[in-house]
Amino acid sequence: MIVRQAEEKDAKQFLELLCEIDASNNMLFNPGERKTTVEQQRKIIQDFKNDPRSAFLVAENEGDLIGYIGLVAGNLQRISHIGRIVIGVSKKARGKGIGTKLFEEVFKWIEGKHFSRLELTVIERNTAAINLYEKVGFIKEGKRIESLIIDDKFVDEWSMYKKV
Repeated sequence: MIVRQAEEKDAKQFLELLCEIDASNNMLFNPGERKTTVEQQRKIIQDFKNDPRSAFLVAENEGDLIGYIGLVAGNLQRISHIGRIVIGVSKKARGKGIGTKLFEEVFKWIEGKHFSRLELTVIERNTAAINLYEKVGFIKEGKRIESLIIDDKFVDEWSMYKKV
């Protein structure tokens, strides 16, 4: 398994991975809600590659994309020290250290890029993800009450951060 920067040629497979992970019902998108085209995904990857302070890294195993981590930098001066994280791992690859490896690689990637804080949110019931985030140093900062509607019910999220 390798972790590398997402490339435009990954767009179709990356989009399929995103849709598969959306189906877990633990992400921002509802299952089937993502309407991004392959061409739009290719452009998103290209935009990330052209931004020196944002990244999309993918975990690849034998030609298959099995996970990703994205970091989006704050683009205003007051929040330029913050990196916002989104991560997902294919159901078939969970529990194998892929998430930990993705975080390790993004932590290396941000070195020298003047970040002092990383942030993410996670659905309160997603204990496996929370355990991973705490394992790599994230701390619960506060609860976002009724921040999402999932299956017609309000759901809380944890806001988490890591000082870097």
